[in-house]
Amino acid sequence: MTDDQSAGGIRVLLAEDQGMVREALAALLGLEGDIDVVAQVGRGDEVVEAVLAHRVQVAVLDIEMPGMTGIEAAAELRRRSPGTRVVIATTFGRPGYLRKAMESGADAFLVKDAPAAELAEAVRRVLRGERVIDPTLAAAALAEGANPLTGRELEVLAAAADGAVNAEIARRLHLSEGTVRNYLSMAIQKTGARNRAEAVRIAAAKGWM
Repeated sequence: MTDDQSAGGIRVLLAEDQGMVREALAALLGLEGDIDVVAQVGRGDEVVEAVLAHRVQVAVLDIEMPGMTGIEAAAELRRRSPGTRVVIATTFGRPGYLRKAMESGADAFLVKDAPAAELAEAVRRVLRGERVIDPTLAAAALAEGANPLTGRELEVLAAAADGAVNAEIARRLHLSEGTVRNYLSMAIQKTGARNRAEAVRIAAAKGWM
């Protein structure tokens, strides 16, 4: 047990852009005798400074936040505060997000509809050096396999998400229209979609984009 733990419990930061959800999580974790929520932020780009200022041991991060996503914040924490453990707790239980979170250096990935006791236990376990992953989501990620889209295919698909035509996508990404068509064709084929709009929906639903 560290000095911080013995003095007042595990020092936790909550990063969640919805105030009511954040306060509810803080209240639930506050009922645990060995956990202290010492900081709360509503933006991803506030995470690192708050962690450093409050000597946070475990950061509990949402994925979708303004300023910076929870996955991006986890990667930044891994660079600037490598001793801080990271728990991703999100409503977006998608296999693609799980893969991205683990690649960013997160230690745990939970969905928010899990009981509060599971989140508290995950905080304890990651501090002991364990990795915690929602079992249903882990099974789905294994069954689905890796993201089949290349980085360039994802970039072109994301550029097409707002309905932009090939010429506009080509200008944005400094590519030829023929190259854009090829990337979109490959993305449609790999996702099993009928058209680019459906390919965008599939990629987003799986957490690849």
